[in-house]
Amino acid sequence: MAGRDDEGRRVDVADGTDPTWAQQLLDHLRPSARDVRRVVAWLADAADADVSLQDNAGTLLAGTRTPLDEDLVADIAVGRIASAALQDGGHHQRLVRVELPRPASAGVLAVTRPAPFDRRTSDIVTHTAGVLELLLRARESAAAGHRLRRAASDLRLAILQLLMVEDTVSARRVAAGLWPGLLDTDTACVYVAESRPDDRDRLAEECLNATSEQALVVRCPAVDSHVIVLTPGEAAAAELRSLVDGRPDTFLGGSARQSLAQTATAYGQAVSALAVAHFRPDKAAVYAERTHPERLMDPTALRDWTVGLLRPLDTVPHHTRAELLATTRLGLEFTAVNTARVLGVSRNTVRARMERVEGLLRTDLSDLTVRAAVHLALNTQAGLVEVPGDVGDLGDAVCTGFDELLAGPAVRTWARDLLGRLDTDARDLRRTLRTWIAAGGNAERAAQLLGVHAQTVREHVRSAEPVLERQLLSGGSDLYEVVLAHLALGDLDQPGLQGANPGHPDSPVHG
Repeated sequence: MAGRDDEGRRVDVADGTDPTWAQQLLDHLRPSARDVRRVVAWLADAADADVSLQDNAGTLLAGTRTPLDEDLVADIAVGRIASAALQDGGHHQRLVRVELPRPASAGVLAVTRPAPFDRRTSDIVTHTAGVLELLLRARESAAAGHRLRRAASDLRLAILQLLMVEDTVSARRVAAGLWPGLLDTDTACVYVAESRPDDRDRLAEECLNATSEQALVVRCPAVDSHVIVLTPGEAAAAELRSLVDGRPDTFLGGSARQSLAQTATAYGQAVSALAVAHFRPDKAAVYAERTHPERLMDPTALRDWTVGLLRPLDTVPHHTRAELLATTRLGLEFTAVNTARVLGVSRNTVRARMERVEGLLRTDLSDLTVRAAVHLALNTQAGLVEVPGDVGDLGDAVCTGFDELLAGPAVRTWARDLLGRLDTDARDLRRTLRTWIAAGGNAERAAQLLGVHAQTVREHVRSAEPVLERQLLSGGSDLYEVVLAHLALGDLDQPGLQGANPGHPDSPVHG
């Protein structure tokens, strides 16, 4: 027999002399204990029964599948009846309608036991159905909230990737619909906050709260411990710094203010500053706080050398040139895999773009001295307001200009002071570091040249990092500055910078 129950089911503690089951059931509503499968398992134990919860399509959601009358299940699922009680031989069964979140309409809670249902067991089943409805609604709300947050996170990453390749028009268009005014600025700063990977989601939420969602906060797709924050306002810097105060394993690096089109440059600066933050008591640093060699060079000579070196890139279409510059700039800072993740392209695309730049510049980016020189040129190019009309002979600008840039007294003094910090170590860290750089940052090759174990080379390089306040083993800006210091003092051979390649199809002198 099937019978209709009251539809106004409530999740209240039932009257009776045994409130224990009700308290146990209510405990499943605590935030730390909300689990549909656990509730169904509890009901099976409390009712000494086989219990199943299925949706209107017959999909088992929890419990153990038991034979059910399909017609009766269909009547309950469509709402013709709210519940049913059956007796078949030595088995007693209760079927109760459970409202499910859309797109499902309703499910059926089935309880099958050898003993008849007394009042206590019937109450347990009825109230458990109510608890299951609440939990399923809560789970769907949480899932919808998670999907919304994930979509917003994906959009923020997409905006950042557009800015990384200098497509500010598209980035503003995407941002305008969801975060009006966020990119209504010509300049911004980029910060990179670092924490333990397990804490990154919490740190990202705190960055959003600290900036009142008036900043672009992105979970870095390349480094699991990093959160990238692009902020147009000045106030956010102090709020972000407050996040690292008193927190172990949390650091912050910030860039100088850059135009939106130079977001990739600002990101590289922030990562460089983050490396310095690891050696600071306050665990925070800004790129402008450190003396960089390019600031000690003659600005006109540096500009002319940069324009001369990068001139072969000027003949490719503007959007392609922007992609090549942004990709190479990041590719010199990070691995091809991480660069691909940041830009949202494949690593083969990253390699192809960098190989094209190599071909245009007729140089070898596997050489650390070449990488340091090209990195210097790319960062200088990012700061140029306009390209001068005449920078003299291209070959002269490239072949002799770099020597002259490094020969200035201010640069040489900076280099001596920087590398001189290593002289007090009896292990001759300076010799190991010089040999390691000459070997392309390969510890095994450097070890063969020095006659030591490769692990010794790595330990020496690692020991030099806190002395120089620069991260070396991970590559990037810090390492290139140290390479420039060695070049300025003549401790390394000058890089092979050949200038334009007349045979390259993109060359301005081709044909």
